[in-house]
Amino acid sequence: MSLTHNQWGDEMFLWGTATAAYQIEGATGEDGRGPSVWDTFAHEPGRVRDGHTGDVACDHYHRWREDVALMSELGAGAYRFSISWPRVLPEGIGAPNPQGLDFYDRLVDGLLAAGITPVPTLFHWDLPQALQDRGGWLNRDVAGWFADYAAVVAERLADRVRMWITLNEPFVHMAFGYGMGIHAPGQALLLDALPVAHHQLLGHGLAVRALRAAGAEQVLLTNNCTPVRPASGSPQDVAAADAYDVLHNRLFADPVLLGRYPDLSAYGVDAPDDALGVRDGDLATIAAPLDGLGVNYYNPTRIAAPAGAEPGLPFADVGITGHPTTAFGWPVVPDGLRELLTGLRDRYGAALPPIYVTENGCSQPDELTPEGVDDQERIAFLRDHIAAMERARAEGVDVRGYFVWSLLDNFEWAEGYHQRFGLVHVDFATQRRTPKASFRWYRDFLAGH
Repeated sequence: MSLTHNQWGDEMFLWGTATAAYQIEGATGEDGRGPSVWDTFAHEPGRVRDGHTGDVACDHYHRWREDVALMSELGAGAYRFSISWPRVLPEGIGAPNPQGLDFYDRLVDGLLAAGITPVPTLFHWDLPQALQDRGGWLNRDVAGWFADYAAVVAERLADRVRMWITLNEPFVHMAFGYGMGIHAPGQALLLDALPVAHHQLLGHGLAVRALRAAGAEQVLLTNNCTPVRPASGSPQDVAAADAYDVLHNRLFADPVLLGRYPDLSAYGVDAPDDALGVRDGDLATIAAPLDGLGVNYYNPTRIAAPAGAEPGLPFADVGITGHPTTAFGWPVVPDGLRELLTGLRDRYGAALPPIYVTENGCSQPDELTPEGVDDQERIAFLRDHIAAMERARAEGVDVRGYFVWSLLDNFEWAEGYHQRFGLVHVDFATQRRTPKASFRWYRDFLAGH
């Protein structure tokens, strides 16, 4: 693997950058790819800002060689990307699409030839529409179909790919896609979306088994994690923060690391296993040993007790104040990353595998001028978050990797092309790539690590 020594000693550390298939690939109707839930969702009026879609995105499907060359110039040791399930299996199940597998074959070979470690994520939210038509992640059968898909991909790539990630941010996919309807597939089920959590985690566990059988050496699960802070020291606010922590963080970590679901009584659920549809053997499958835990960090969350007596969720997100914000309006709290990492260590102890920060980055109002993009705010963001990670390492947290989100400006889900996270500016009309000042800063940083 293309790893680099770090400043903490002889142990190897993985520095990289990240993207996701629907956000960059484009070519949604080419070479046998089937539609995903995001193709359907983005083409429904009013779903995505200004009607943007991922039909072309960054045209990475055709321009991947140029993008690998950018990574090589950056000096990245690793590239976290996702594989498009409907590009590999257009119907989600059945016969694989040879052209889809060939694309990822070429990409992996190109990365390895450039000395870059490929780190594929199997599911980054683009479920084949054919499986959504059969219930999506509300249908328990999708867990098995996901494992079958994992086996197909691993059979082709596991001889060269050592590190795999099963799911990306299952909390966000459940909450935004099935709970509130602001992401694909656009269902607003609130707490009736809870079975989606279990079916994703069951799919993860079954995929771990399939990947190991195909020779995968390292398997991870990645979730979006947030340190949760009560708005005050009142018992009501503390209880609300605990309830939110259970839903956002522990619902997706406890079963994997401890083999059980957390207490969901704050949500009126007295028997979590019954509410989630747990069957005999499920938790043992979900808790299969991992080689690492992927953590995506953007900001902490401040929670208060809900105002009023109306029925609903047992918490209110009241926002973090007193900090600068990104173009997305998210508070910039670098030490929240140290808080998160040490908190995971303290909560899970010996059950916690090594941690990889699989996403960290910010959207800024980048302006392309004849001199390029001078994104000093992003440089400060990355510098300060890496320093926070270093403090967590110094406090004994076993962190072994850091991936900047994102290599390229891309399709930012419901925001379309309005939020720019990239180290590289993309002119979406011409597909011209322009490395930003942050690209040069990260390149120089990596040269010293």
